[in-house]
Amino acid sequence: MPRSWTKFRRALHEFLAARKGNVAITFGFAMIPLVGFIGAGYDYSHANSVKADMQVALDSTALMLAKDAAGLSYDDLQAKALAYFTADFNRPDATINSVAANYTTTGGSQVTVTGQVQVPTTFLRTLNLMQVNAMDNIVINGSSTTTWGTTRLRVALVLDNTGSMADDSKMDALKSATKSLLTQLQNAATVNGDVYVSIIPFVKDVNVDAANYSSAWDNWIDWSNLAPSGSTPDSSVGPGSSCPYSSRGNGYTCVTQAGGSNTTGTIPTNGNICPSNSIGCYTSVAQTTTSTRVVSSGWGASCSGYSNCSCTGTGSSKVCSQTITSTTYAHSWFVDTTQWNGCITDRGGTSAPSSDYDRSVTAPDSGITASKFPAEQYGACPHAMMGLSYNWSDMSTLVDNMVANGSTNQPIGLVWGWQSLVGGGPFTAPSMDSNYNYVQAIILLSDGLNTQDRWYGNGRDVSTSVDHRMVDTDGSGTCANFKSASTSNVTNILYTIQVNTGGDPTSTLLQNCASSSDKFFLITSASGITNVFNNIGTKLTQLRVMR
Repeated sequence: MPRSWTKFRRALHEFLAARKGNVAITFGFAMIPLVGFIGAGYDYSHANSVKADMQVALDSTALMLAKDAAGLSYDDLQAKALAYFTADFNRPDATINSVAANYTTTGGSQVTVTGQVQVPTTFLRTLNLMQVNAMDNIVINGSSTTTWGTTRLRVALVLDNTGSMADDSKMDALKSATKSLLTQLQNAATVNGDVYVSIIPFVKDVNVDAANYSSAWDNWIDWSNLAPSGSTPDSSVGPGSSCPYSSRGNGYTCVTQAGGSNTTGTIPTNGNICPSNSIGCYTSVAQTTTSTRVVSSGWGASCSGYSNCSCTGTGSSKVCSQTITSTTYAHSWFVDTTQWNGCITDRGGTSAPSSDYDRSVTAPDSGITASKFPAEQYGACPHAMMGLSYNWSDMSTLVDNMVANGSTNQPIGLVWGWQSLVGGGPFTAPSMDSNYNYVQAIILLSDGLNTQDRWYGNGRDVSTSVDHRMVDTDGSGTCANFKSASTSNVTNILYTIQVNTGGDPTSTLLQNCASSSDKFFLITSASGITNVFNNIGTKLTQLRVMR
């Protein structure tokens, strides 16, 4: 018990004793205001202490409810509000009168929690015993409001999966840093839909998932010349024939189906001749011809020893002829799209970019081949991309499955990161709510310089022609197109990261591509990926801070 309280009780006891014994009555009456002031001060100080703890409990309750409110009924919301408050408000010296919660979604999401508690008085209650009008309890009211979701995040992680990422532990570091960033973004979401993330592993190509082999947006024009060189069968080869490749020294074998691994020495009855290591087969269409030849004539003519033979005439005019039927096969190449590995290359013409389809997210047009996404059976096809989602477990699994292989084409990764944010092709972007503002961020990480795309480069040396699709000499390109696509309630931000552990030149391309100089990061060790991802994640999640 506080020393001041002990002294006051002693003084009060003496006062009451004096009043009872009619001693120093004048002094006693003078003490009543003093006792009242001192007692009220103590009770109100006590009440303020309770009020401070009450406010902390209200704030905590509002924050906790924000995580659940969207999925709760009104009654469940009230029950949880009381449960959270009761657990946090550890003041046995106070009584909880009421706790109520209100959830609204206009202009973002908001939870307001109100509460009332009462605290019994000590000194003031004593004055009542002295027949001095005072309070038995002090009633305390409070409220707390949490607002969130006025800004929602959509983040595309465009991640280099090329062969050089296997060096210096970069791929392992990328996987670890990406999963840490995913956790950071997940924690920034109060309700599902606050934060969406897409993951775009890229090399020279990207993977749209082989399950989309029959989609209308696929472009198969580049597959017309995929028959292996020197593999056309002879006209004599058809159903039942031996595999035409074993003695030709071209390195092929016959397999039972396109893209299959089961070899066969005999052409099956359907006539399909499938070279190994290909995604197509040759058909065998029978071509039948009929001819006749005289096998004997004159008095002794006969068909003995000949099939399909018949004789006409008699005597010296007798003629025996054999009918000969021969079959040859015409072969044409066909592609079995079900054997496709899901890889696609850059949009545009077969020999060069066309109409900037490779630098924009214009929807494919069924009547314009160049606008479609061209399928390619690329041997270093990366893991299939994942569109906007809040399935954090599946995203983590995708990251774990990434493998380093192939050459570098940053432009295709960037444009597909953008495509994932707006939808199209294999992606469906969730609709936007007009009550919110949105930040669409692309985080492009690459460890190398561009070496190859559909038209340019050899996969080894830097290709400025590939670079110019991202940032051309006049400043145009995919980077500028994305950054300029912001609207009144959608802000596009582009972060670029160069992981340079091999002493390459600093990428001017990535510097110029970023939204601003502070959004370009140069890393010289694999371990730096985590720090940069954490930096970017912090900046993005600050947009989700509750207030």
